[in-house]
Amino acid sequence: MIMKSNHLSILSAVFVLAAAARAGEPALIPMPQHIAPREGVFALRTDTPIRVDGKSRKTGDLLAQRLRAATGFAFPVSASGKSTGGAIRLTTKDSDASLGAEGYELIVAPDSVLIRAPAEAGLFYGMGTFLQLLPPEAFSSKPATGVAWEAPCAEIKDWPRFQWRGLLLDVSRHFFTKQEVKNIIDALAMHKINTLHWHLTDDQGWRIEIKKYPRLTEVGAWRSGVGFGLDPKASTAYGPDGRYGGYYTQEDIREVVSYAAARHITIVPEIEMPGHSSAALAAYPQFSCNGGPYTTDVNGGVFPGVYCAGNDQTFDFLQNVLTEVITLFPGKYIHVGGDEVPTDNWAKCAKCQARKKAEGLQTDRQLESYFIQRMEKFINAHGRSLIGWSEIREGGLAKNAALMDWIGGATEGAEGGHDVVMTPTGFCYLDYMQSRDTGKEPRAGGFLPLRQVYALDPIPAKLAAPFQKHILGAQGNLWTENVPNIRHAQYMIFPRESALAEVTWSAQSGRDFEDFLRRLPADEKRLDAMGVNYRHNPFGAGQ
Repeated sequence: MIMKSNHLSILSAVFVLAAAARAGEPALIPMPQHIAPREGVFALRTDTPIRVDGKSRKTGDLLAQRLRAATGFAFPVSASGKSTGGAIRLTTKDSDASLGAEGYELIVAPDSVLIRAPAEAGLFYGMGTFLQLLPPEAFSSKPATGVAWEAPCAEIKDWPRFQWRGLLLDVSRHFFTKQEVKNIIDALAMHKINTLHWHLTDDQGWRIEIKKYPRLTEVGAWRSGVGFGLDPKASTAYGPDGRYGGYYTQEDIREVVSYAAARHITIVPEIEMPGHSSAALAAYPQFSCNGGPYTTDVNGGVFPGVYCAGNDQTFDFLQNVLTEVITLFPGKYIHVGGDEVPTDNWAKCAKCQARKKAEGLQTDRQLESYFIQRMEKFINAHGRSLIGWSEIREGGLAKNAALMDWIGGATEGAEGGHDVVMTPTGFCYLDYMQSRDTGKEPRAGGFLPLRQVYALDPIPAKLAAPFQKHILGAQGNLWTENVPNIRHAQYMIFPRESALAEVTWSAQSGRDFEDFLRRLPADEKRLDAMGVNYRHNPFGAGQ
């Protein structure tokens, strides 16, 4: 018993020392893979130079732009391969290739700062870590006064655990302006999130201009009111005629895509099919089975609209739509939804039943799989890859498709050689409540506290090691039925997306929720400086 007691005392002392060591580390989110604090600080001067080479020029200009806005200092940027006393230097030369395209080294010394990486993305993330070492006001859009512009000295070597670190933003239920989307992008970039899944179409709204089909936005982008039982004054997304909604022109899309790309964020567009299509079918009802935007069952129940799978003109329409979408979004993936498809109209549609017979299909779920596989061939032919929700696997997963797992299928998909993005409801649905105190939280469904988000491990427990490479990463999903304005959206996203950033970037073995909470107040101050709303976490680990 004495020996056991001594061992426990020693272990307790070790844990206390480890906690104390962590407490002295900078409040970075996500936490780097390796960080070694050093003595001293690096102080910004009014004339601190930024030295760049050819490949680091864009990042150097971004750094100068950010620091000028926050400090009012000059930060001249110039090309120089030499380290200069008092300078911040960004370079890809002599970098460690094993860090990968998003990895970096950051060395902060009393007389210089070095950000070195194999590629531009790594330079950008190294810049982001350096900015987090500075006071939170470094993220302000106007000069802050009375700030000691110092960064603690440290040596950092860092790279992401996963390649997909994302957020879904649903703009179909409620429309957010392009500037509001940019504001979200800025906050995501601060946390090294690299994917924005833009949910552009659904039953309640079509948000992207398609020049070949103007009625998609003339009709499908608008509805009579805010809906969902919400206060009409909760949103300002009303047109001059009083209709509720909005859409992005193709020029708007290009602007947002370019803005995101400059911050190393890829935008993945989602164009829902074959279900969740009432907005499109209100504009072009000829592509439904019954000439209308809704599905009805044998009992007269009304469900969201579904495209007719037996009509070849349906596929022509969707291919024409995707042709324009593909020209606007240069990323690898096109998301087609594929979830929650009611097939009652298909069962009553002569064309759909003829299609089943001609293709040798036995069930309506196989017909859904036929629909997705046909669209995949078109997407693949245009050099892109299809990704869809869990349900696209039900009738047989398309050959090259990636799966976004919200209700299962990750293990089976990965074992079948398909790439998978994890977004399970129990960890990633940011439209869920953040506390059980319903009197203080806005209306929402479900319950997802910060601790639960942080507990996610994107690798399924039963997935064997050889298949784990197919788990691309994870993302949070903000569905906006109950979220009619951007301040509300930000409140639902942060700080839970900050936790997901650490889940997807930092090493699983080094993650510690209590230490995350220690670092969170500094992150909140950064969000304050950016003008981003968030849910303050006064209850600690329990809520």
